[in-house]
Amino acid sequence: MKHLLLVALCAAGALIPCAVVGAQQRAIELHVLPIRGNVSMIVGGGSNVTVSAGVDGVLLVDTGAAATADAMLVKVNELSLAAAGAPARMTNCVGPSCYPAGSFGPLLPFGWMGPAYNAMIASPKAPKPIRWIIQTTVDAEHTGATAKIAPIGMTYNGGEAGRLVGERTPATVIAHEFVLKRMTESKVAEAAWPTETYYIPTYKMSQYVNGEGIQMYHAPAAITDADTIVYFRFSDVISAGDLYTPGRYPMIDTGKGGTVQGVVDGLNKIIEIAFPEYRHQGGTMIVPGHGRLGDSADVAIYRNMVVVIRDRIADLKKQGLSLSQVKVAKPTLDYDGIYGSPDAFIEAVYRTVAGGSQ
Repeated sequence: MKHLLLVALCAAGALIPCAVVGAQQRAIELHVLPIRGNVSMIVGGGSNVTVSAGVDGVLLVDTGAAATADAMLVKVNELSLAAAGAPARMTNCVGPSCYPAGSFGPLLPFGWMGPAYNAMIASPKAPKPIRWIIQTTVDAEHTGATAKIAPIGMTYNGGEAGRLVGERTPATVIAHEFVLKRMTESKVAEAAWPTETYYIPTYKMSQYVNGEGIQMYHAPAAITDADTIVYFRFSDVISAGDLYTPGRYPMIDTGKGGTVQGVVDGLNKIIEIAFPEYRHQGGTMIVPGHGRLGDSADVAIYRNMVVVIRDRIADLKKQGLSLSQVKVAKPTLDYDGIYGSPDAFIEAVYRTVAGGSQ
């Protein structure tokens, strides 16, 4: 059944060539979770990808790891085809009695069409192109597939004339300027680099995308110095990137400017933007970088965990304990059953929290 679906997508003019569908594609299982409005979440490839698919095209928040690129494109095609709308209902009727005169307006005064027109009126619409990719981080788990996905996308140039016949260029890749800085320093493939960067605390896209405004917030010195929170304002969905990973401790990269206080500040920013549903689970939906979909209460629980552990380690550090002694003291013990191994998190907190010697 899955093979037939892939063949159908190729035949419908999908965004990937049919030759791509091979052994690697069958080995990677991705799943789509519709969230709200045009916004969905693709899970199963190690990191989560947020997708807005609609009349304007496809916007991705992150692209996933390089190994998931082909499978990701298939899932994006499915969402884009669904957003394009179902085909018109075909008919087997033949002759003037099927279509009374005037039923199709002045452009069809003769009043009938035969089933030969079915291929025209009932064929599925072609999927919209991937037009924008927002990168929330420099981490290859989230950006590794960009080098393959962005060139398949499209950016329209030249105003309205460009929208019709303009030069075809890859999808626009948007990120904080520190993502570009880190990628160039690490010699990441140029096809994965951001083509449009921002440097201010918050950045709005210059147009509505699929019926809504999209706003980005920089979370400085959090997981890295380049993290971005993405808010879909009409759908009321936040894509949090690695700031919020409910099944594991924050993977703070101190070598790239990450700090525990930056993580707390970033989580507080998400809570500030989000609206809870009064006495219910719901309200603003939060897409994590890894793990299950959440809401503002889930983020608050995660934030509280980070604050508690930060304060415990700060206190131990003020008492003069070394890093190895802090690990022996097990300041995360009551959370380890939920979030897993704490060693890397304890080290990052110890190095970036105030108190004692570094």
